[in-house]
Amino acid sequence: MFVLAAAIVVLGVLTAVMAKLFYRKDDDGGVVTVGQDCSGCAGGGIKCNMDCMLEAAAKEPEYFDDEELDAYSGRPSDGYTDDEADEFGAVMLSMRPEEVADWCRSLSLRGINVPDQIKDEMMLLIAG
Repeated sequence: MFVLAAAIVVLGVLTAVMAKLFYRKDDDGGVVTVGQDCSGCAGGGIKCNMDCMLEAAAKEPEYFDDEELDAYSGRPSDGYTDDEADEFGAVMLSMRPEEVADWCRSLSLRGINVPDQIKDEMMLLIAG
């Protein structure tokens, strides 16, 4: 029961923070959306990446022709066999390097942990 109450409080705080970051009122009292394009965050620092993660959390996850990976939702990152990790690697290597960070956000939003076996290669692709 305590965990549920804590989760609701955390969700409320996150919503308030997102509202402060992405919305402001103009002089007439209307709401003006303030946001940024996350494609410019490559190497842009922690704040840029955190802002993009908050923005991405409010959106539906984007799929990268990887619907079959939804079967691994909730599995710990160290709980994959090498063959299962190869499935992730095949998807990752089929995309452009600049798409890998967005793919990782998509997996995170879908509750899918990246296998430990491919994390080093994934980080190298993201770092470019």
